[in-house]
Amino acid sequence: MTYQDEYGLSVNQPASFWQDKAAALPWFKQPSQILSQDENGMDRWFADGEMNTCYMAVDYHVEQGRGAQTALIYDSPVSNTKYTVSYAELQEKVAIFAGALQDKGVRKGDRVVIYMPMITEAVVAMLAVARLGAIHSVVFGGFAPNELAVRIDDAQPKVIVTASCGIEIQKVIPYKALINQAIELAEHKPDSVIIFQRPEVTAELDRDHDADWEECVAAAKPVAPVAVKGTDPLYILYTSGTTGTPKGVVRDNGGHAVALHYSMKAIYDVDVGDVYWAASDVGWVVGHSYIVYGPLLKGCTTVVYEGKPVRTPDAGGFWRMCEEYKITTLFAAPTAFRAIKKEDPNGELIGQYDLSQLRNIFMAGERLDPPTYEWTVAKTGKPVIDHWWQTETGWAICGNLLGVEAKAPKPGSATVPTPGFNVVVLDDDGNELPANSQGSIAIKLPLPPSCLPSIWNNFPRFQESYLSEFPGYYCSGDGGYIDEDGYVFIMGRTDDVINIAGHRLSTGEMEEVVADHDAVAECTVIGVKDELKGQLPIGLVILKDGAEIDEATLFAELKAMMVKQIGPIACFKEALIVGRLPKTRSGKILRKILRQMADGQPYVVPSTIDDPASLDEIKDIMQNKGLI
Repeated sequence: MTYQDEYGLSVNQPASFWQDKAAALPWFKQPSQILSQDENGMDRWFADGEMNTCYMAVDYHVEQGRGAQTALIYDSPVSNTKYTVSYAELQEKVAIFAGALQDKGVRKGDRVVIYMPMITEAVVAMLAVARLGAIHSVVFGGFAPNELAVRIDDAQPKVIVTASCGIEIQKVIPYKALINQAIELAEHKPDSVIIFQRPEVTAELDRDHDADWEECVAAAKPVAPVAVKGTDPLYILYTSGTTGTPKGVVRDNGGHAVALHYSMKAIYDVDVGDVYWAASDVGWVVGHSYIVYGPLLKGCTTVVYEGKPVRTPDAGGFWRMCEEYKITTLFAAPTAFRAIKKEDPNGELIGQYDLSQLRNIFMAGERLDPPTYEWTVAKTGKPVIDHWWQTETGWAICGNLLGVEAKAPKPGSATVPTPGFNVVVLDDDGNELPANSQGSIAIKLPLPPSCLPSIWNNFPRFQESYLSEFPGYYCSGDGGYIDEDGYVFIMGRTDDVINIAGHRLSTGEMEEVVADHDAVAECTVIGVKDELKGQLPIGLVILKDGAEIDEATLFAELKAMMVKQIGPIACFKEALIVGRLPKTRSGKILRKILRQMADGQPYVVPSTIDDPASLDEIKDIMQNKGLI
């Protein structure tokens, strides 16, 4: 079947298309209700199907005689540890830890927060929660206690699963104090905290509800997978919105399993037994979809890598991995390859490794700039495939579908819409635009399987965030255009979310931190281009009358506050003291124009601006600082 045939079928006959894809998975009860609507009027997939995601991803492969096949490769250059876990071993580990969680009172529908580094126990914990029909919420280990506390209060977990520490390049980060602080800050108190002790740090079990992972496992009995409905939630993953409060994206079991299983062949062209490596973290959506669930649902070998693209020990780390484990598909954010390029511009380290098994390199998470694309293609000799997706969708909205019909790439484009995603470009009034016209990128409803049906415990916010701007469409928050060949070009965000090395963070949240400084009267935070990380946040600050602080001191203090409140991931770049901020006469800060100015894009000064000269002042300040 050609791409056009596949895509046409998916948007014109979605129910029959996805029924066919669902039949490829081992359900306890095959769904007959393929596409229906819930109490909120949202389209839902496979509502009457019965299944268990952990069973599909682990037990089924053991039953099919693939128990000896390697399921996980663990490689940690920061702790000098390497080992493999077979599907049979993974089944045993997951079933026992599910028993340990059950002993702590976890039942179907309960939430479990997982705050862990890139170790296999993080994967085991996720699968064990899924095995019980419970709901996991993985929080990236780089987030500060305040961010963790917000997520604890929203998800209200029965149990938190963590490790004694995370390990950075030359730094060990004890987790226990962070967990304790987060629980102190949170109104909701979990019943238990289970801690995996790593050799580098032994965490003190100083609370009544603290428990040692190994002791819990030793006392537990393995449990069988619990049947859930296709529409029952599998996980909650928090993503930054335009306000300071993160949104809990809900992922259901059935649609998620069907979409990810389909994607492994259709998008990535991998089969059972292939070694697939998504160089991300389990705390992000890429880690959920393509470190854990996608590869395991397909019966691939997946990689858990506790390292960086560079400095662990050098810019050849990725290529060493590809040679050592005969990796067939590599997937990472463009930032990773920009970092490698910066340290090894001539690609000398690439030539030291045998990459003959590597078939394709995929990139996503942020815009793939043409220089990074061209360098990676030239130095590796491998096809580089860009694709575009969001935390909200859980898989690619657009891509080059190698397993359906490979298309000639166009640098700067994520290629064509993935089957199921009816992608259009709309003007401000919600009218579809012709080819090569820039506007808001939207997806015509119904959304395909795996996409979020709601925000956790907040359907009104889901409606307001994604469905209200253009009725009948999901609004992506990204702008761009579709060319005459149907190729989609993503040009950047249309809202106040910035993308730092492939990770979305809210400028609203950062503004709250900056505004807390004693010397700050008013502020705004915007993203500016960065050669390595794509975007970095800068703060524009108006000082309080009488405040005596220089710009360097202010920046240092704000940066420390940002690390404490959000975490090092915020990567705060600069604080600029300004005399005034550009506003409309109604008092709204013109953030969009400031973003356009910082990006070097043309902008139109609105007639409603209160003081046009304020824009020129800020432009001069940015130029003097070398930011634009």
